[in-house]
Amino acid sequence: MDGLLRELTRSSERYAVRFRPVVTSWRQIVAERIKDVVKAVEQSQEIDSPYVIGVPLTERQEIFVGRADISARIEQLLLDRRRPPLLLYGQRRMGKTSLLNNLGRLLPSTIIPLFVDLQGPASQASDHAGFLYNIARSMTESADRQRSLPLPALSRESLADDPFTRFDEWLDGVERVLGSNTALLILDEFESLDGALAIGKFSETAVLGMLRHLIQHRPRFKVLLAGSHTLDELHRWASYLINVQVVKLGYLKEAEARQLIEQPVKDFALSYEPEASRRVWDLTRGHPFLTQLLCAEIVALKNEQETSARRRAMISDVEAAAPEAINHGSLFFADIQRNQVDAAGLALLRYMAARGEGAAVNREDLSGQFADALEQTLDSLLRRDLIEPVNGGFSFQVEMIRRWFTQTGHSFSKIESR
Repeated sequence: MDGLLRELTRSSERYAVRFRPVVTSWRQIVAERIKDVVKAVEQSQEIDSPYVIGVPLTERQEIFVGRADISARIEQLLLDRRRPPLLLYGQRRMGKTSLLNNLGRLLPSTIIPLFVDLQGPASQASDHAGFLYNIARSMTESADRQRSLPLPALSRESLADDPFTRFDEWLDGVERVLGSNTALLILDEFESLDGALAIGKFSETAVLGMLRHLIQHRPRFKVLLAGSHTLDELHRWASYLINVQVVKLGYLKEAEARQLIEQPVKDFALSYEPEASRRVWDLTRGHPFLTQLLCAEIVALKNEQETSARRRAMISDVEAAAPEAINHGSLFFADIQRNQVDAAGLALLRYMAARGEGAAVNREDLSGQFADALEQTLDSLLRRDLIEPVNGGFSFQVEMIRRWFTQTGHSFSKIESR
C-alpha cells in the first residue's frame, strides 16, 4: 500500500487522482487491523514478570527504584572532612546490597565505589594473604565495572611474605590512580568477617587495625560498612571504628513502592485498579522484598486467568495472591522467627498477631501477659522494625509478617494441645 501510494502521488496519469484517496483509505484500514491484531496477540500472551526475588538487584536491572534520599545522605557524609566511617544498617532483605550495587549511578562520578562482599571469598580465605588478595580483587573488579577505572595489579604471591605491608603498598598505587577522585570502600555483610574473627581465622588486631589505619591516614578513602547489626551489637568493631555515622535503610516510601507495584519497568503489561495498588501497600508497607514477592505472585495469578481479565489487577487478585506469597516467602519469615527474636519476643509477636489486622495492643494488656522483661523485649522488636508504637500501644509494622505469625501461632497451639 505504501509503495502504491507513492507511485500514485508521483504519477501524472488521470487515474492517479481518482485512486489515490482509495489507496489511502485502504492503507488506513490495514494499519488499524494490524494494530488490533498486535493488541490481541499481546493480550493473549503471558505477562512477563520483572520481579527479582531473593537475590540483590544489579546496576543493570531497571526494576531498582527509589533510595534517592539514602544516597543523598551517604553523599553528604562522604563530604565530611572528619572522614567518619559509615554504617548502612537495615534488616535482612531490606535491599542493602541492591542499593550498594546501584550506588555508582546514584553518586557523583568523582566517587569510585569499591564493593566487597564479605560473605564471599574474602572471609572464606584460609590466611591473611588470601583474605587481602580477595579484598583487592573485589575492589579492582568494582572499579572497572562501576567507573571503567583500572587499578594496579596485586598478585597472591606478592602477599605471601608480609601480606599487610604489601597490601598497604598496593593501596599507595591505588591512590595514585584515583587522582582527585574519592574511593568508597564498601564492606557488605561485615558480620561474616566478624564471624571469621570470632573463631580466630584472622587476627582481629591486624585486620581491624588495618581498617582503622586506612580511615585515619588515607584521605582519598572513605569506608562504608553494611549489615543487619549495629556496631554496638558487635563490640570488637566499635573499639576500632570511632565516630561511626549510621545510615538506616528502611521501607520504601509510598511513592517509590507504588512505582515498584504499578510501573516496575517501562511498558509493564499489567495495570492496577487504585484499590488493588493501595492494598499491596497496606500488606507490605513498602518492604522491598515483600513488595516484589507479592507482586510476583499477582503476576503469576493473572497469567492463569482468562485473557480478557489478565491485564488488570483487582483487589480480589491481591487478596488471593497474598497467602501464596507468604507460603513462597517462608524462608524469609522463618528467619525472623528463628534468628531475629528470642522466645519472649516470639510469644509476644504471636499474641499480638492474634488480635487481627491493624490492631494496637496497649502496654497494660502486654504487662498482664508478659510481666518478665517486657521492656527489653519491646525494645528488641522495635529495633528490628517488627512492631511500632501506635496510640499508646504497639502494632505490627507489616501486615504480611503479622499474618505469618498468626499462622505459626495456630500451628504452635495445635502442637501444644496434642
